[in-house]
Amino acid sequence: MTEHDGEVDFALAAFREDGVWQVQEIVAPAFESIDALSQALRHVSGDGGAVGMVAVDEDFFVLVRVAGTHTGVLLSDVTAADEWELAQSAIDFLGLPPPEDDDVEVPAGDLGLLGDLGLPAIDLGALLDDVGLYPDEMLSEIARRLGFGELFDDAVGLTSA
Repeated sequence: MTEHDGEVDFALAAFREDGVWQVQEIVAPAFESIDALSQALRHVSGDGGAVGMVAVDEDFFVLVRVAGTHTGVLLSDVTAADEWELAQSAIDFLGLPPPEDDDVEVPAGDLGLLGDLGLPAIDLGALLDDVGLYPDEMLSEIARRLGFGELFDDAVGLTSA
């Protein structure tokens, strides 16, 4: 496994304070493992916890949701664990075996992670199945569905269509 330093496209925490979404950057080393990311999210969790969004090398993303003592994780592509420590950390957290050479690019983890925030598992699954989207575009759509799309796009430098 190789870790490509500096290849994290962005790492953001999204949370609500007094019912209003806030987005802030997560800085290294807080996004280098699921445990570190969970700890960072616990420090900013507002009403109903916090959602961490980390996109790596235009290749995959990790969603981490911290609410109280519960931590939920979704990895967009299991095969990323072959090259990226963060993806391997997600696989380990989820208790999954290492990906095989012939594994296809499928998500792993909790598709229902954001259901109570307005993004049902079936919709998140459909979004992950869209092979035409890059990780930042998928995360932008997730943010839009949750109600902080403009904040997200501003934070990562995407222009709204």
